[in-house]
Amino acid sequence: MARILAVGIATLDIINGVEHYPHEDEEMRAVSQRLCRGGNATNSLTVLSQLGHECHWAGVLADEPDARHIETDLEQHNINTGAVLRLAQGKVPTSYITHNLGSGSRTIVHYRDLPEYPFEQFKQIDLSDYDWLHFEGRNIEETTKMLAWAKQYAPTLPRSIEIEKQRHGIDALFGLAHVLLFSRAFAQGRGHADALSFLNQLPDNSIHTKRVCAWGEAGAWAMDDQAEYHSPAFAPAKIIDTLGAGDTFNAGMIDAMLRDLDLAAALEQACRLAGQKCGYEGLDFVKGYN
Repeated sequence: MARILAVGIATLDIINGVEHYPHEDEEMRAVSQRLCRGGNATNSLTVLSQLGHECHWAGVLADEPDARHIETDLEQHNINTGAVLRLAQGKVPTSYITHNLGSGSRTIVHYRDLPEYPFEQFKQIDLSDYDWLHFEGRNIEETTKMLAWAKQYAPTLPRSIEIEKQRHGIDALFGLAHVLLFSRAFAQGRGHADALSFLNQLPDNSIHTKRVCAWGEAGAWAMDDQAEYHSPAFAPAKIIDTLGAGDTFNAGMIDAMLRDLDLAAALEQACRLAGQKCGYEGLDFVKGYN
């Protein structure tokens, strides 16, 4: 079991299940609705906790009812919130999710009125308590400071970053981590039609990292200083829910590398885990995974 700290956001997800994605100006009835805790970093921690790791979250919560819903869920998944910054005012990030029950796809509209986790708060964390640090690639200026601080004061502590969306200045993060976890959407946003062309054209500051890019139904690719690697996807018999599949993939990579699997084996494990998740609603699916 490893001690993992993830820095990012937690959200309240309001998920409406619909028979098909609505057309513009269409009125339709949802056939189901559920409220749950979301957010990339905390989703990955939820999976990692089920895989047996001791998980800690560093993020921001406001003193309001929706935050208590989030905290209850984190507690149920044994995720420690000791590093959380708590504010008297604000609204936790809320995601309004349209889940197409026919295809399993999800469309998300976000709302937030809460500041990001600050470097000054991160500096107060004793990094010697942890075996792995994971960051969402957001809040670029502050995250750059956090990564640089960790690199200086805990240089051997593994650091991973999820790079999901294009954000101004995000390339500055690439040379500050050991593992870069890219989304297909990010690669496509940079003009690439496949993962390998994207990974081969990353900036020089990422050369000595492990670079990973998941590509949905095509599987995932990775590169390090030695070689290129690929794993196919492992789709379930029926796709039920793709929400959180990318976060599950990232958790699978982190778990595999903590167990000293090589990059090829780590890719396969992450793809299998993400595929298994797509056959279940929500993230409480890991029991029985092998």
